[in-house]
Amino acid sequence: MSPMSRGRPRRRAATRAGQYLALLCYLVFLAFPLAWLLSTAFKPARELASLHPSWIPDHPTLDNFRQAFDEQPLLRAALNSLTAAASAALVATAVATPMAYVLARRRTRLTRAVTGWVVVSQAFPIVLVIIPLFLILKNLRLVDTVPGLVMVYVVWALPFALWMLTGYVRAVPRELEEAAAVDGAGRLRTLVSVTAPLLAPGIVATVLFAFITSWNEFFFALVLLKSPERQTMPVVLTHFIGAEGVADLGPLAAAALLATLPSLVLFAFVQRRITGGMLAGAVKN
Repeated sequence: MSPMSRGRPRRRAATRAGQYLALLCYLVFLAFPLAWLLSTAFKPARELASLHPSWIPDHPTLDNFRQAFDEQPLLRAALNSLTAAASAALVATAVATPMAYVLARRRTRLTRAVTGWVVVSQAFPIVLVIIPLFLILKNLRLVDTVPGLVMVYVVWALPFALWMLTGYVRAVPRELEEAAAVDGAGRLRTLVSVTAPLLAPGIVATVLFAFITSWNEFFFALVLLKSPERQTMPVVLTHFIGAEGVADLGPLAAAALLATLPSLVLFAFVQRRITGGMLAGAVKN
């Protein structure tokens, strides 16, 4: 065996080790804020004021959670966020799915223009649209209402959902639909029996990301919702910061942890189904 051939396995092993190391660093980078938030939520006030903070609380306590629920209506805010995020995710995905199919299957100037609009719309900052959006909702008497916020979230999530689903539709081979047509299946039967099952993982993933985006959204909810009983979780979290910018760190960390849990639980529950659906689709292909 030549020296060059003996060196190839070493280079491949070194490359793979470097990839695993980079992945590990990335995971640590992502996990650090959540780990520190979890640690802070269970620390008593004395440990929070310590000049030498520790990762693990010496005397874990639930007082921060009790204080957070006593100070702010977290359950009502969570229900408002859940209603707005779930409704927006479902409506945006339902509207985007047939549009994505048309964009993926029909390559015309109009579809290319729509695709360009989807890409360009993501570049517009929120500040440019908030004033006309507020005026439109005011004329419709939807300011300071959860349905009005849902409409805004649907419009905001629609371009991303459309772009995401278009990629999933293009991944479904045309030959499967053509084979179904040869077997005598109509367009509707083909879409329901052939295309829809293969698109299911993409639809679930789109709903998931649209939900998380709407759940974490802050600026629209801050501007459009004024009544305390209609405010969402991200807006309520700002109430733990005093007028002089001093944060009530313990209750704030506890409330922020509770606001983070739904996204984590939903993703953990759905990601296995998404992976399984993708593998099933690959086997069918």
